[in-house]
Amino acid sequence: MLVKRIFYYLIGVSLGSIGVYFFWQKKNATFDYGMDARTLKTIRIKKRLFSDAAKTAMKRYDVDTLKIATILNTGDVDFGKGSPRKTPCAEYYITGDDALENISLLVKRCDSTATIEKIIIE
Repeated sequence: MLVKRIFYYLIGVSLGSIGVYFFWQKKNATFDYGMDARTLKTIRIKKRLFSDAAKTAMKRYDVDTLKIATILNTGDVDFGKGSPRKTPCAEYYITGDDALENISLLVKRCDSTATIEKIIIE
């Protein structure tokens, strides 16, 4: 009797999991629970501005907005190098992953905007 109940339970959990997976996939739901993921998401959804220094670095080192968007999607936030508790605008130091690991960004996040202050090439 117990084996039969466990069998029905596993069938129900499996069908429910499949249904939830397809439902969330159509809604484009994201689960940004980590500190890096939440920080990068809040930067991505704000209006993005570029400082004069960042624009100059973009021209000099051939960094386009696609590379910056990739870093803001997959990068790592180094909270030690930034000032996340600075008011009114927090500053974050973000390093790219994989092929973009030599590019770092200093981003100032305010209430409605995120300004790329510096682009550091190492």
